[in-house]
Amino acid sequence: MQSLGQGQVTVGDEDVRVVALRTAVARLRRQLALLPADFPDRAIAEDELADLAAMSARGVPEVPRLHRSLLLIAGAIGSVSALSRGLTEVRHAVELFGDPPRR
Repeated sequence: MQSLGQGQVTVGDEDVRVVALRTAVARLRRQLALLPADFPDRAIAEDELADLAAMSARGVPEVPRLHRSLLLIAGAIGSVSALSRGLTEVRHAVELFGDPPRR
């Protein structure tokens, strides 16, 4: 790892926050895909996770969009205990980007 002048830590050419987000999102997507139970908001969670995966593939995502997606995912799968660990990992990865700007 190396540190850049603006406090961003990179691995090779990638921001470690983006790598952490990509890893957490991929893990939660796999967990969700393996979950046999269907629940009303599953499609919302799948769509938002796909959006997060796409954002992390393009580089450093917009912080407000990250937090919006996290809220939608948490609302969609928050009561599915089998996914709580994966959701927590995604939340921690989003928190690495900081708080969204206040309005």
